[in-house]
Amino acid sequence: MDPKANKHTIVLMQTSQNRSTRTFMDYGSITQAMDGICGLYERKLKELNPATRNITYDIADLYNFIDGLTDLSALIYDHTIQAYLPYDRQWIKHRVFQHLKKLAN
Repeated sequence: MDPKANKHTIVLMQTSQNRSTRTFMDYGSITQAMDGICGLYERKLKELNPATRNITYDIADLYNFIDGLTDLSALIYDHTIQAYLPYDRQWIKHRVFQHLKKLAN
């Protein structure tokens, strides 16, 4: 088990240039946070394709969605220093990929 998996994670996100689109999502673990980011994209796909029952996408589509956000980062609680450490968009893309790979197996 990944020691980082059970760390409290806050995802900070801004979907457009408009500052009012800034928001955050709160998760009990990194795994849940990666699920949440995938879920955001899946909801967006359903919104854009309301008549499609089964929507599939590949990692490139998800990366494009992540790159299309004005801002995306994560704060992950590190028990050893009793503080949150920041992680950037690239790190999130890597973790989302690892997460989906694990789900596929």
